[in-house]
Amino acid sequence: MASSTNVSKQKSMQTRRGSSIDTQGSERIKAAVGICTRRSVVPLLAILALAVLPVRTRSQALSSSGDSGSAARTTSAKPELTYVRPTQKTKVNNYVFDAIGPYPLVGAALAAGVNQWTDSVPEWNQGIKGYSRRFGSDFGIAAISTSARYGLAQAFRQDTLYYRCECNGVLPRLRHAAISTLTGRQGEDGHRVFSVPALAAPYAGSMTAVYGWYPNRYGFKDGFRMGNYSLLLELGGNIGLEFFYSGPHSLLSRMHLSNGHGAPDPGPNH
Repeated sequence: MASSTNVSKQKSMQTRRGSSIDTQGSERIKAAVGICTRRSVVPLLAILALAVLPVRTRSQALSSSGDSGSAARTTSAKPELTYVRPTQKTKVNNYVFDAIGPYPLVGAALAAGVNQWTDSVPEWNQGIKGYSRRFGSDFGIAAISTSARYGLAQAFRQDTLYYRCECNGVLPRLRHAAISTLTGRQGEDGHRVFSVPALAAPYAGSMTAVYGWYPNRYGFKDGFRMGNYSLLLELGGNIGLEFFYSGPHSLLSRMHLSNGHGAPDPGPNH
């Protein structure tokens, strides 16, 4: 009887120890989950705060301006530019300039030089012949990408021309250039929307090159990687168009940057 009693006591003690261990383990897991949740929520809240802050500041500024007198509004108000959709002639002129103008020619020459130096596509060898093939390839990729962007923009009824920011400061203008890389304008008011043509165009050029004239060992992954590089170059081009001088005597004056169309974003830099 005593031995059976001791055995039962030992079993009960082991059961209590197991339950306490399980309880401690569950509490530790809950604590770890809570820590991970807090760590993930804090950056999310910070991002949301940064995103909402400009909107709230703008709304407060609008409300405060609405409370001010009519005389103050008259002196502080700036004339807002009205967006005007580009004509077909403007689109054709800009397409020709963007597809076979001096900028794609210079860009293809520079890209071919880099590819020649890194021996990209070794099957094309070196020398004048190799450089010519690389130049033709890079120029063809750029021309196909430009054609895809303008063609898809026409199909989606979007305006993918680049308009300089009408804001002040380096960071807002950089943000405008980055946003313009994947957005376009739609409708008569020119409101900004996500642009499928702007996103698909770089990959259309790279995929055409991979499956058109690149060696057979190149495939989808290579085309996707090249499309990513083309998209980054598009971003760099928008930054250049945003900050380069585009006065009446500059080469950029022939582009859509100075075609006289106003953008709906108010500001002094257009």
